[in-house]
Amino acid sequence: MNEAMRPEPVELSTGMPRQLSVVVPTFNERDNVVALYRKLSAALKGIAWEVIYVDDNSPDGTSDMVRELAAADPRVRCIRRIGRRGLSGACIEGILASSAPCAAVMDADLQHDETRLPEMLALLESNVVDLVVGSRYIEGGSADSFDKQRAGFSMLATSVAKKLLRIEIADPMSGFFMIRRDRFEQLAPELSTQGFKILLDVIATASGTLRVREIPYTFGSRLHGESKLDSMVALDFLGLVLAKLTHDAVSLRFLLFALVGSVGVVVHFAGLFVALEVLGWPFPHSQAFGAILAMTSNFLFNNFLTYRDLRLKGLGILRGLLVFYLVCSVGLLANVGVAFSVYDQKPIWWLAGAAGALMGVVWNYAVSSLFVWRRR
Repeated sequence: MNEAMRPEPVELSTGMPRQLSVVVPTFNERDNVVALYRKLSAALKGIAWEVIYVDDNSPDGTSDMVRELAAADPRVRCIRRIGRRGLSGACIEGILASSAPCAAVMDADLQHDETRLPEMLALLESNVVDLVVGSRYIEGGSADSFDKQRAGFSMLATSVAKKLLRIEIADPMSGFFMIRRDRFEQLAPELSTQGFKILLDVIATASGTLRVREIPYTFGSRLHGESKLDSMVALDFLGLVLAKLTHDAVSLRFLLFALVGSVGVVVHFAGLFVALEVLGWPFPHSQAFGAILAMTSNFLFNNFLTYRDLRLKGLGILRGLLVFYLVCSVGLLANVGVAFSVYDQKPIWWLAGAAGALMGVVWNYAVSSLFVWRRR
């Protein structure tokens, strides 16, 4: 490693128990690892702390950089995740692996203000609050570094979360917060490992049982790398809100799977129309063409969106597609069987159709999770 990148020598206190664990989810953040470590070292003088970088197997060698830091300073730890992705899941794993009674979550991109950590820790240690949120939207805070698109999405998502989920804090979309680990461990089994909005999930899951305080901070500009936020974040957010509205009866992943399935219906009818009306094929051939086209599009969208943390690559895509065809074929039989059964009991076509469709999507989701996108 370049000499300029090496951490400066530090004095370590071996007798003090940890007060704070800082959890930093990373993906392609190699150039920011040492800079953040140095900022934490400066901001947390006099505090017994550790930093846990949770890396989603970054191809740029982020985990190698963290391990080299850890060799020089035992306060630095690395969790390298293989075969799974997502900021929320990384935060959950990092907090549960922490050794301090208080855990902070912040990004590796240097946009969160590490100098606010001592104040956040003091509030938790005073036992007057369970959760401290770094807020951009209270007096003294700022998000002026946002571009128009990101600022618009942030404000819209904040408004939706506050109205639909009855969240009362000003910045539930913040990615900068600190929480008592014992309270987090109570909530962890009910949290979603998909998506990006871990704080919103924590607050919604707690249902008002957390004592929350917001403190202002200025959201900075990224120093290196590119933002991980893309159009998928909006769908993740929508799915999380719907999941919480149903009291987690329906998972975020299932909602995304069902959404993809609804798109597949449109693809099916489009394929059927083209084959039947444009190409002049017989109806059975046209129907089969539409079904195969829909199953293929469903597989590709699910691989890209619903299961992107378990995304299949290379030859795994072909194997997964063939298994998905088989799963959906059985699901179609289940769909028809349930629809006929319901129609015999109560001859209402739309009710029978809905029951069959629900059975089909539940079957396809359950079996796909077991055989197509299973954790390896």
